[in-house]
This record gives sequence, C-alpha cells and structure tokens, in this order.
Amino acid sequence: MAAPTLADFADAAATLDGVITHTPLDESLHLSELMGVPVHLKLENLQRTGSFKIRGATYRLSRLTEKERARGVVAASAGNHAQGVALAAKSLGISATIFMPLGVPVPKLLATRGYGADVVLEGATVETPLRLAAEFAERTGAVFIHPFDHPDVIAGQGTLGLELMDELPDLDTIVLGIGGGGLIAGVAAAVKARAAAEGRTLRVIGVQAENSAAYPQSLAAGHPVEVATRPTIADGIAVARPGDLPFAIIRDLVDDVVTVTEDDIARALLVLLERAKQVVEPAGAVGVAAILAGKVQAAGPVVSVLSGGNIDPLLLQRVVAHGLSASGRYMTLQIPLPDRPGQLARVSELLAQAGANVIEVLHTRHGQGLQISEVILQLSVETRGEEHRAHVISVLEQAGYLPTVMPD
Repeated sequence: MAAPTLADFADAAATLDGVITHTPLDESLHLSELMGVPVHLKLENLQRTGSFKIRGATYRLSRLTEKERARGVVAASAGNHAQGVALAAKSLGISATIFMPLGVPVPKLLATRGYGADVVLEGATVETPLRLAAEFAERTGAVFIHPFDHPDVIAGQGTLGLELMDELPDLDTIVLGIGGGGLIAGVAAAVKARAAAEGRTLRVIGVQAENSAAYPQSLAAGHPVEVATRPTIADGIAVARPGDLPFAIIRDLVDDVVTVTEDDIARALLVLLERAKQVVEPAGAVGVAAILAGKVQAAGPVVSVLSGGNIDPLLLQRVVAHGLSASGRYMTLQIPLPDRPGQLARVSELLAQAGANVIEVLHTRHGQGLQISEVILQLSVETRGEEHRAHVISVLEQAGYLPTVMPD
C-alpha cells in the first residue's frame, strides 16, 4: 500500500465536501497564555457522528465498486470508527456489520445501532473485534473496512490537515492523539506535502496514553511492535500494535511522539469543560493533556485536535471527579476519631477555618483495625488547589488528627 499523495487528499476533500461538517477552530486564551504562543482547538468533537472518523470511513466506502458494495462491509471499533462506517454505509445504501468490544461506551453503541448497523459485542479490547471482523469478511465476502491501515482511510482523515492550513495559514505545530495512527498519518502526510510545496516547514506531534503506547517502542525498534496494554480512560486510542502503513508515514513525517498519564488526561478534560466549554472524550483530549503537562514546545501558532466527543456520561462523571482530585481541588479524607461527643463538630470547625468545603460525610464505628473506643470519619472536601489542599491537611494534623487521603 502506498501513502496518499497531495492529489489523493484533494480528491478526498472534494468527495467529502457537503458530507462532513466544517468544524470550528477556536483559540484557547488559557492554553495560549500557558505556552506563550497562540493555541487553537480544532473542534472535531462537533463533527458528524462526534469524531473525525466519518472522514476516513466515508471516503473509503465511496471508492468501493458496485460489486463490493453489494457484498456489504464489516468493521471493528471501540466506537468512533464504528459510527463513521455505520453512517457512511447507511448514506450509500450498504449493509454494515460492526464488531465492538464488551464495555464499549453506551452512547457509541446506541449511535452505531441507530445508524442501522448490525452490532456484535465481543472481547475486552479492540484487538478481538478486529480479528473477528477479518474472519467475518473471509467467511461472508464482506469488505473489511480497517479503522486506520488503508490509504483511502488515511486520505480521508488527512483532509483535516488541509482544513487546518486553510484556516490558519501561519500554523506552526499540530498536536493530536495516536491510536493505530490513521489520523496523524493522514494529517502529517497532507500538511507536510503542502508545506513543502509552499516552501516552509510545519511540525506534527503525536500523543499516546502512557498505558497504551505502542508507537514509542515501535519507532525505537524501527518496525511495528505489539505491546501489552493496560486499562486507560482513552479507550479510543487503546491500540496494541501500529498499522503498517500509518507507522511508515509516522516514522518518516511525524516530528515527535510523547505520552501522557491518566491524571494528565483527566486534568485536560476538566480544563476543556471549564475553560473551553467543550465536552470531549479522553482520547480526544490527549493533545491538550500533553500541552498542560509541558510536553509540547512551539515557536508559532499551535493547533490541538479535539478528535472526538463521544463520552459516556457516567465516565464523564468519574473523570471529572478524578480530574478535580488530580488538580488538588477535591479529596476524600479518612480520619480516626475518639468515640466521644463533639469530635465531628471540632473537625468540621477546623475545615471551615481552613476554607475547605465539605461535600459528603460518612461517620462509622465499623472498620478494620478500629479500637472499641474509635470511630472513622470519612469526608469528601473541595479545595482550591494543591497548596490549599496541603494547608487543609496541615491544619488537621496540627490539631492532633491523623488524616489519610484516600485514592480516587
């Protein structure tokens, strides 16, 4: 498979014109102040189906022959590619079967079914659905639509890069997440080709979740390497092995690949909610996470691509709480107390004096290691940041208490 050319990206852009949404490019004053250069957010979370995936899926399906369309298509995805394929197939009158992992976010599952696809749930990660989808294609003759390892998919995703250069002519650096690599491969190939034609340079930086980072090891080895992944809230980019074609493009064209922690991602989601008023899924926020973690340097305007917004509301609730904790703005304390009147009131008074807002209280005599004359007080409190959080703990300790900060 050959990498797409600038002509391929132009053809993809023409095909997608009127099909996809031309998503906004919004400057973030908060991130701009942090980096010292203008930082813009590309709001692909507002794209049709809630992510950039509709670009590659639509272009790939549009290039199928009539015989191929008659056989139907099959795909595997943690959610966003599934929705893109399902909607594209519905628009073109093609039957679609989608394999998705167990535990896929409910909004992604319901949307995929809502677009008319036949959904099969199997496996803990996307690797199992990928295998099952390939077997289904061989068994039934359906055309397998790979989520990232195909030149037409990469060409479709790369149209995002052309949009960015049209919208921000002096663009210096693009920051975006990497799963299998289709999006960043397409964007890098498109923008590097156009920049070269214009006689200038442009940097592309990829970001992976630390718990599922196949590209750093693969780039060090010089070829795609399958890694053992750990659970990550960024399920949309949890891919154990890079795609062959995306890897070749990324190896040659992407300037750097960095990783971010789960706490980094949670903080980024919180910042996007509070400062940008954007609901973004964890995989779509890793670029902002890298900026907040100080892992991106740039000499000119920066764009961070918010690649998707399909987050389960229950996960959002948990992630916001985790993000608050990671930012020093929320903590749960466990404090052993003597079992006598007035102790709860005294602790409450100390917290009030320290300026901490109590959100939830649990007072119990039941717990491991408790003496008969002891109780456990568990409090969830709101604080104003790391310094204030440390002050609250210090006030309690100076009063003779032994508070323990509980994990999220």
